[in-house]
Amino acid sequence: MKKPATLPNRFIYTASFTGLMLLCFPALALQAPVPAFQPKLEISRAAGTINIDGKLNDPGWKNAAHSDNFVERRPGDNTAPQVNTDVYVTYDDNRLYVSFLCRDNPVDIRATMCPRDEPADDDLVSVLIDTYGTAIWAYEFYVNPYGVQMDWLLSGLGMEDPGFDLTWESAGQITDSGYQVELAIPFAGLRFPDKDVQSWRMDFRRNRPRESSYQYSWAANDHNEQCWPCQWGTIDGITNVFPGKGIEILPAFVGHQFGEISDRENADSRFQNEHLKGEMSMGGKYSLSSDVTFEAAINPDFSQVEADADQIDVNSPFALMFPEKRPFFQEGRDIFETLFNSFYTRMINDPQFAAKMTGRIGQTSLGFLSAIDDNTPYIIPLNQSSITINTGKSVANILRGSYAFGESSKLGFIINDRRFESGGTNTVLSADGTLRLSKDYGIAGQFIVTHTRELDDTALTSGVNADKFDNDKHTIGFDGESFSGNALIGALYRRARHWNFTISYDQIDPTYRTETGFDPVNGNRSVSINTSFTIYPKSSVFQQLAPGIEKFTRWYYDGHKIMDYQSIGLQGELNLAQIHFAAAYGMGSESYAGILFDDQWTLELHVNSRISDQFGLGADFSHGREVSYSDLADGNETDFALSSMVKPLDRLTIECNFNSSRMTVPGSNVEFFDGYITRTKLQYQATRQFSVRLVAQYNDFEKTWDIDPLFTFRISPFSVFYAGSTYDYNDMLVSADGPSKWRMTSRQFFMKLQYLVQI
Repeated sequence: MKKPATLPNRFIYTASFTGLMLLCFPALALQAPVPAFQPKLEISRAAGTINIDGKLNDPGWKNAAHSDNFVERRPGDNTAPQVNTDVYVTYDDNRLYVSFLCRDNPVDIRATMCPRDEPADDDLVSVLIDTYGTAIWAYEFYVNPYGVQMDWLLSGLGMEDPGFDLTWESAGQITDSGYQVELAIPFAGLRFPDKDVQSWRMDFRRNRPRESSYQYSWAANDHNEQCWPCQWGTIDGITNVFPGKGIEILPAFVGHQFGEISDRENADSRFQNEHLKGEMSMGGKYSLSSDVTFEAAINPDFSQVEADADQIDVNSPFALMFPEKRPFFQEGRDIFETLFNSFYTRMINDPQFAAKMTGRIGQTSLGFLSAIDDNTPYIIPLNQSSITINTGKSVANILRGSYAFGESSKLGFIINDRRFESGGTNTVLSADGTLRLSKDYGIAGQFIVTHTRELDDTALTSGVNADKFDNDKHTIGFDGESFSGNALIGALYRRARHWNFTISYDQIDPTYRTETGFDPVNGNRSVSINTSFTIYPKSSVFQQLAPGIEKFTRWYYDGHKIMDYQSIGLQGELNLAQIHFAAAYGMGSESYAGILFDDQWTLELHVNSRISDQFGLGADFSHGREVSYSDLADGNETDFALSSMVKPLDRLTIECNFNSSRMTVPGSNVEFFDGYITRTKLQYQATRQFSVRLVAQYNDFEKTWDIDPLFTFRISPFSVFYAGSTYDYNDMLVSADGPSKWRMTSRQFFMKLQYLVQI
């Protein structure tokens, strides 16, 4: 009989000794990493094919470059992680491949089968890519253990844009030893230099939310360095790959039926349904190279599948700002960003045609957008309020350019022009820049000149007060006046691990207007100073504490003080249930409509927590002496907000939000206002492609109910089918002399089908 194969004695002795050491000294099982600042990794072409299925057993991974030298960047400072992470990188002619092997107890892993772009609170791995190495903008690709994607764009202003979308592949699975993930990012979707040999700044990260939110990274971090992409590693070895060229066509069909009560002022009016309507729209994109992309849309459907959440504005004299969710405006959105909101895309409200060019050539970024808008919002800014009017049809053109130099520094310009069909123009010329002075200090600034020729149509502003502005030189109403204005902002800031501050100054002329941006206030000068010092106590309770102070003062152009405010606060994080908290007390004075309110104060408390994978909670409370702007009187205002997330199943999430606001006359229970808004969202994700969602919202201020169900089948970010409806209810009289009753005031059924064709 043949003897069984035996291992060499030397191997047996070595393995036995190693096992004994690991049993006696468990800390040796996880070798402390050596923090690698700006590490390098040389990669090579894949040895074979790779199928993105989350299994990591394809031949293409055999010669992939590998690293396991991850460090804990948060809450630790380049310390040893509690668990191991391996990353593998390779490529072929068409795609960059990255895989992660994440060790962990599978019971503790947090993963949700959810819609694309929504797994932010899960365990995540990420690939960060700065293809040009300028640290001005970068791609961020995230994947959870189920393979659900999330992609963002990091901009030079330190903002992360979650509205960015790219078509790429990912897959993941939870295993007995943790979870593993595969990504394939097509070169056709990226922008990078047209060179034979590529050298990209990159980093690999892992988010591990438990009692604290742990973050591990391949590149070690200097927390006294304000520039995050400057600290990433470098991936070399990508040769002879080419950026995408070609045409993308995005046809879409939208069908809908709308019905409403014909006359809401008449209690006896009947509900009337319009005929079923359908229309085609067409979008197209031509990539001249990885550097330049042209995009256009004819009769586009720029409606949003999910309506904006209502905001409480009962005591706000200014127009509200809502986030941009429409896909057309996401491509190259970071290019158009400035310190002032010089281009606010939602000022293009209902375009019938839109075209856009975005390009990055070397260190230069360019963007141009043109649109014909059928229903144009117009914001009239004043020094303590704003007025919003619909002015009908207009044509808007925006040109933006910037040049990056050094590390995380740039200079730029923006030129905006809007021409209204009924007469009137608005032109904006601006120069801006950010300059990195050192690794922790920087300055930023912007100067703007505007010229406005008002519409000559007083009927549009018939309900507007007849006050004058700019020392009584001009009227608020649309009477065809012409005037020019300017604005500037400048800031000096420090960003470091412990001490941070910002000192800023801005001024806006009384005659400054930007009808393609969002600046609802003018005619004032402001100074703001805030500073904080972050402490990292060696405590089992507190992860960090940051006391801070703030001073804010605003004046009219004539030097009269409008607002003087100072506050002291404390914010921090606990090593328990991911608890974040903040508290602040502020006091000051405000002059409004010629009346001085000099005894204003506010106490604010904020807490949010992800108690477990299944439950999250947040609460906000504020109370103090505020101004009731419509009553021109002091009031005691109390605001309260509560939000919760419940995940009874890994495919079902329930989000609830409650916001209330109440103001009373000091010393009594007489109310200036009292109301609340509540919103509940139920989301069931059957697969990565198919989901069902229901949103119900009640606005107590307006006595309205909104109920919106939606079915979604999503193949990719751009190939998707929607079917849904909206129901609006109001508390109305049912007859001229009868009691009130909830009635459906409007209803809409809709469906949308769009499919991306790539040539």
